[in-house]
Amino acid sequence: MSNDKDDKQAADDALQLGLVQTQQAMAATGQRAIVVLEGRDAAGKDGTIKTLTEHLSVRNTRVVALPKPSDRERGQWYWQRYVSHFPAAGEIVIFNRSWYNRAGVEVVNGFSTPAEQAQFLADVPGFERMLVESGITLIKFWLDIDKDEQDRRLRARREDPLKALKISPLDAVAQDKWDAYTAARDAMLAGSHTPDAPWTCVRADHKKQARRAIIRHLLRQIGPDKVAQEVKKPDPDILFTFEPAAIGDGRLAR
Repeated sequence: MSNDKDDKQAADDALQLGLVQTQQAMAATGQRAIVVLEGRDAAGKDGTIKTLTEHLSVRNTRVVALPKPSDRERGQWYWQRYVSHFPAAGEIVIFNRSWYNRAGVEVVNGFSTPAEQAQFLADVPGFERMLVESGITLIKFWLDIDKDEQDRRLRARREDPLKALKISPLDAVAQDKWDAYTAARDAMLAGSHTPDAPWTCVRADHKKQARRAIIRHLLRQIGPDKVAQEVKKPDPDILFTFEPAAIGDGRLAR
């Protein structure tokens, strides 16, 4: 007789198989996909990517986590450094943070000007519409956690030498600037959620539940019919499409 742990493992294995079958179908059809992962510091982006790519082909899967721009890149068209990483036929590209740095980290820490930030929010709907119209499937996730959970995870990073490579200088101010990051998040989601490129919000306080929900959503969005139809809809208490009401009704952490 199976137990709950065995049932969850079987369900996780089925989701991983679905990802493999999806990538096989993408390679056959030439489908292109971009997955954007944004969220609070310590929201679980790295772990999510590790789970997503565990069994995928390294030839057809790329993870992009860009460092701060060089002096030359700062003199380029803002979108240029990101466009060069976009997928070719049959590829999926996962951005661990993305062009939305301009609406989040840069806003809170003054790394760009208010005029540049406003221009970004004016430009991003049209930019993403062009991507979608070119045939790229664009899926944007916002991973949200509450303040106490972020504090716990950041302290765990500092105390565990195996997590030393995850530590960022920005971690030190994440809690102090919590309210500023909240305001930036709200403005970003409200200003860049469009029918062409909607935001999908994920309550990521429980890592495994969040990752399962993300995989289910991806399979329902980009999986071949035989895969997508067998995947149940994610729990709406964990994963939901952004709407302005979510800013104040408790679904997004304050």
